[in-house]
Amino acid sequence: MSEKATPKGKKEKIPRQPMPEQKPEVRAKNFDEVPSGYSPETAIKEAQRCLQCKKPGCVAGCPVEIDIPGFIQLIKEEDFTGAIRHIWQKNSLPAVCGRVCPQEIQCEGLCIVGKKDEPVAIGNLERFAADWERENGTGALPPKAEPTGKKVAVVGSGPAGLTVAGDLIVKGHEVTVFEAFHKPGGVLIYGIPEFRLPKEIVAQEVNFLERLGVKVECNQVVGRTITIDELFEEGYEAVFIGVGAGLPVLLDVPGKNLIGIYSANEYLTRSNLMKAYRFPEYDTPIIQGKNVVTLGAGNVAMDSARTALRLGAENSRIVYRRSRAEVPARAAEVHHAEEEGVEFFFLAAPTKFIGDDKGRVVGMECLKMELGEPDASGRRRPVPIEGSEFELECDLVIVAVGTGANPILTQSTNGLKLNKWGYIEVDEKTAKTTKKGVWAGGDIVTGSATVILAMGAGRTASDSIHDYLTLGW
Repeated sequence: MSEKATPKGKKEKIPRQPMPEQKPEVRAKNFDEVPSGYSPETAIKEAQRCLQCKKPGCVAGCPVEIDIPGFIQLIKEEDFTGAIRHIWQKNSLPAVCGRVCPQEIQCEGLCIVGKKDEPVAIGNLERFAADWERENGTGALPPKAEPTGKKVAVVGSGPAGLTVAGDLIVKGHEVTVFEAFHKPGGVLIYGIPEFRLPKEIVAQEVNFLERLGVKVECNQVVGRTITIDELFEEGYEAVFIGVGAGLPVLLDVPGKNLIGIYSANEYLTRSNLMKAYRFPEYDTPIIQGKNVVTLGAGNVAMDSARTALRLGAENSRIVYRRSRAEVPARAAEVHHAEEEGVEFFFLAAPTKFIGDDKGRVVGMECLKMELGEPDASGRRRPVPIEGSEFELECDLVIVAVGTGANPILTQSTNGLKLNKWGYIEVDEKTAKTTKKGVWAGGDIVTGSATVILAMGAGRTASDSIHDYLTLGW
């Protein structure tokens, strides 16, 4: 544990400060945010655990390279305004990152304090600084460079696109974000539930960028309502593509078309963006199953299974073809799901869906698996065990086994090189595509990944775009 001096000159060990949160039996029945955040006193105490390393591993573990010891020291000194301004130098979405980033495998995973004790709660402190500014700050904006007269179009308002917009607006460029949905935020709005990331938080982060001068145009499906080439014709000198990877991957097993089988993408979009969880106030239909099965074990699967509980499920189960050790979701999300009553079936895979005479799903046949040799992902490959079939009763199935690249934009844009999966190929050092004046980043390049990695890609692209606008291609 980190230490601090006591009045008697001794050293008092400070444990990692827990984040207050709703009790599982309460939160499983509402959509309110689970953790309630640090108080100033708790944040200061947690900040005292930081060793202020000369070579901080936490910074190396942050895809956007926030000066983590710097902002933590400012919190320790009770300069909360200074702390958020320090974060803003590298990250324009701190309230989001503090909530949904996988800190345990990034910044906190490389924290020196964590070598012998629990790491400093970097994510909790980042969230605190952002929330304090939103609730108590002056609303003053960071400084901007003089206008350059250069226009940039950002396609997609997810974490990659918002990062590019935030970076370039403060460098003096004119930025317009084009969003296909009726609200900006991308996956932050449609993919992550209210109880993990309140939509008001996302709206206020977007509002921060708009106050800086970023223009946001919603209901613009680039590739349909306007093309990339037409953006250049309208005077934009650079275009960033950050449209994500929102095409659902469905399972090719018998019964896949039965009523009551959703892709996680549709299920969460209905609930989150279209407010089905507030029916009938919002007239968005969604099946509210009593016995719900979610396929997959990533963060999206956890979000789906936990959403089902809040929509009234009596049983919410996750079926995953690998073991617990291979689960890709954040440890905190798995922990929260288990606390709330989600049941896990590991080493199992569906072989067919069972329907009734009305074409509705009523059950699922599964096959038990065992782990073989590692596959291309580096994880051990699941191998079926013959004769191990079993059935699960279910009236709602949510398929959360991944997403792919939506071809609407890429098929309408000449000159973009794609890989065999339909993702855009870029130069890793610059995020440049094969089409002059066009950059890309986030899930449309990498496939489904984390919010902070998408932001890191946005940072790489924005630096390159700025160089291009000031120095040339």
